[in-house]
Amino acid sequence: MDADKLSESIKKAAQELFRKYGYNKTSVNEIAARARIAKATIYKYFESKELILDNIIMDYLESTINELAANYQTKPATPEQLGPLILKTSRVTYTVCNEFIGWEFIRESTHAQEFLKNLSDKLEYLLLRSFVHTAALKSDPEQQQRLSFLIRATKNIVFSFAFTSVTVGDVRKHFITFEKEILPYLIKGALS
Repeated sequence: MDADKLSESIKKAAQELFRKYGYNKTSVNEIAARARIAKATIYKYFESKELILDNIIMDYLESTINELAANYQTKPATPEQLGPLILKTSRVTYTVCNEFIGWEFIRESTHAQEFLKNLSDKLEYLLLRSFVHTAALKSDPEQQQRLSFLIRATKNIVFSFAFTSVTVGDVRKHFITFEKEILPYLIKGALS
């Protein structure tokens, strides 16, 4: 099996296990067994379980954000366009926390804050790169700046859910509050 296929096989096995059991409860031995390879082979491609997770998340984020950005080609932006777009990008963050990492890891791991900070920074970079540099915004620095503010603000708020929520139900409540009470004001501020 060539290197790319082997790497993809490892990521696929890990993703299935992370979704089923959560990041913390999945071992490298289980990933190796699911991928039908030796544990040492995993370490040949990924230095740690965290790097496997990081690769899975970045693949997911890239494809999802590129898809969202491809649908954002309108100039100038309106609240009716930005609201659903920002909500969708915010849900990407939730999906990553919910499906790939697991809320237990986020709440219980000593490394969770650092991991989420790095993930948050990567997400912000991808969002800014994808949306701010679309054809619709390249010639409008003012709108680029406004969208950058909106992306940074919403990203920070959504990532704070991970640290302030006790249950998945709490996260859902935070999203409803965010969508109905906070997001409209952020969009209004970004477009004013």
